[in-house]
Amino acid sequence: MAVTNNTMILRRELLTRIVKLLHNDTWAENIDRIPYLMRPKGCAEVSRCCIYKDRAMLKYRAMGVLGFGFDDEEDEMTSLAEYTQRAFDREGVSENPLSVITEACSACVKVNYVVTNMCRGCVARPCEVNCNKGAIHFVNGQANIDSTKCVNCGLCMKNCPFHAIVYIPVPCEESCPVGAISKDEQGKEHIDPEKCIYCGRCLSACPFGAVMEKSHLIEIFKAFRSERPVVALVAPAVAGQFKTSLANIMGAIRKLGFDEVIEVAKGADVTTTNEAAEFAEKVIDGGQAFMTTSCCPAYYRLAYRHIPEVAPFVSHTRSPMYYAAEIARKRWPDATLVFVGPCVAKRKEAYDDPNVDLMLSFEELGTMFVAMGVDAFTDEAAVALDEAIMPSSRGYAASEGVMNAVAGQLPEGYKEKIRPVVINGIDKQAIRELRGFAKSCPGNMVEVMACEGGCVNGCNVIANPKIATRQVKELAAE
Repeated sequence: MAVTNNTMILRRELLTRIVKLLHNDTWAENIDRIPYLMRPKGCAEVSRCCIYKDRAMLKYRAMGVLGFGFDDEEDEMTSLAEYTQRAFDREGVSENPLSVITEACSACVKVNYVVTNMCRGCVARPCEVNCNKGAIHFVNGQANIDSTKCVNCGLCMKNCPFHAIVYIPVPCEESCPVGAISKDEQGKEHIDPEKCIYCGRCLSACPFGAVMEKSHLIEIFKAFRSERPVVALVAPAVAGQFKTSLANIMGAIRKLGFDEVIEVAKGADVTTTNEAAEFAEKVIDGGQAFMTTSCCPAYYRLAYRHIPEVAPFVSHTRSPMYYAAEIARKRWPDATLVFVGPCVAKRKEAYDDPNVDLMLSFEELGTMFVAMGVDAFTDEAAVALDEAIMPSSRGYAASEGVMNAVAGQLPEGYKEKIRPVVINGIDKQAIRELRGFAKSCPGNMVEVMACEGGCVNGCNVIANPKIATRQVKELAAE
């Protein structure tokens, strides 16, 4: 999902500007100037219909950085400075981490197949002949599709010899594997929290930046200025986000204002041990057909909300974040625990975890390094890594990492009985496969990751997933 496009560039610039103001404590007099600085008078780079709409949408996206959703607006005249003050005054963060800026949504027309001007009006007319619904007719020698009759089967596109018919999806709806985002009567998109699994695909897919994530940045800065210690729980995928050592990255995170940094890989050790024991007990000794991993919160939510027939086969072992937070809470009972991770699903999991207070995404982490002038590439601030952590636990972030770690902890005589299956990314096809596994599974251990390639490709990562995967695997192999 780490695709660099202009909406991501704008989001990261916005994050950087706001973090700099929060760090310097100059937000009160400057935060409302951000939309005007990013789109100054006479600016030639206008993304929307006019500079004024650009500025308005930047304001709404800034609200997301401050932890508000579009629906939280009651008065359009409320300034960003006032929203910032409200954010500092509030208690707690929003349960639902996603919001749609309906004013930014372009209300994409829900017509999946369109005839382009490449249509030659040929005599054969295979598009018309092969349409079983009579949805295609010719006007002035050009094919036309009647959207009231079309069922989006795609036969017309398949049979056109000139490739004149194209498939045009609604990007956010097309990307959502569970149909959680849909149009209202005005054609604007809305996310159903009862269906959403927080995979973040809509966040990455929307080309207008209409889907925004509610940040915890304000709460993190509040924590930095409080008397309570602040502890960062850093996900294994961070090792692939910067071209430097994990020790340097952990040291740089500490320099942001954290009193302590803990590798979530320490919690992965517990996940590995427990899941290996559970697999041996349920599948090898107990005769259960198969067991799936459970550390991806998007998959966990998918199984229990959308594929109930698969839910009984999901491991009861908790995620590395859960166990790492449990360890940290025992050591620092009064601390503010901040999980540093790669995706929206982990933000939702952090909200639901009684031991985790806040979440910082990798994207936000990168902008904090830039805005606060922290160099993640120097060895000066490097911290000593915990040598007790199993190397395989640092490989959880890449696809097959969980399975390899669990297999490595199985006792002799059990390892050769594993028949692995990997679901590398959740889409509609993967859901169909998982549903079929409930009846007949080709293996007995199924690793499921919501993102292709694993956590290294979450919706909030900043590094090229291929490079990140290589770095994570090299670290796990050391």
